[in-house]
Amino acid sequence: MDDLLASAAAIVRQAGDIIRDHWDRPKDIRKKGRIDLVTRTDTAVERFLIEHLGRLLPDSTILAEESAATTVPGPQTWIIDPIDGTTNYAHGFPFVCTSVALWDGQKVTLAIIHAPILNETFLAAAGRGATRNDIPIHVSDTRTLTDALIATGFPYAIETHLPNILAELSKILPVTQGVRRPGSAALDLAYTAAGRFDAFYEKALNPWDTAAGWLLVTEAGGTVTQYLPHSPYTLHAPTILASNGHLHAPMLDLLAQE
Repeated sequence: MDDLLASAAAIVRQAGDIIRDHWDRPKDIRKKGRIDLVTRTDTAVERFLIEHLGRLLPDSTILAEESAATTVPGPQTWIIDPIDGTTNYAHGFPFVCTSVALWDGQKVTLAIIHAPILNETFLAAAGRGATRNDIPIHVSDTRTLTDALIATGFPYAIETHLPNILAELSKILPVTQGVRRPGSAALDLAYTAAGRFDAFYEKALNPWDTAAGWLLVTEAGGTVTQYLPHSPYTLHAPTILASNGHLHAPMLDLLAQE
């Protein structure tokens, strides 16, 4: 498993070179929706990852954002988001990453989140802990919401979710140190694993947004569930709450308030 993680991480870092090489070039942006963007870099990175990760495990399948015909992974599947934070990328905002996870049919076993412009790589393997640039990481020890920095994100279908988003913010902003919305769920989860955020919550995400970060947070000692209702997290859950564990129950209570 360690050798497979190292080999996959090397491939993801090479894919990061594509992002860096394209960073200052024209982005060739297309719209999948009103605010849902895709660039030629997304597709170039995805093609590279599909080719090279597929060679690591010849019997594996691929579930990748830009080419997925389904969101259901097979028994051994690489789950890929070539650029999480495409809108950030299109605007030259460096909070972008590539997220790769390996699904074994029941759980995520490997996780790689590589932020090439920020020069950070977060890795995890099931039962082996999590690292940032090869240094072990752990979730924060923050015990109270008044001391907590919370991250969130907004779905592309913002009009549909706007009332709930505003309601949740109105509950969280007054009782925490602050809320951040950097625009990459995968990196939000990685930052929660590294103790930079104390908790993260969001609605309407896809497996490629959360699979790697889910494992990173749990391997770093945190907790990941759904909220509204509180139940175990799955790849197709409509909501996600990741926290350092200490704040999980208070966050669940806060989000459930009428």
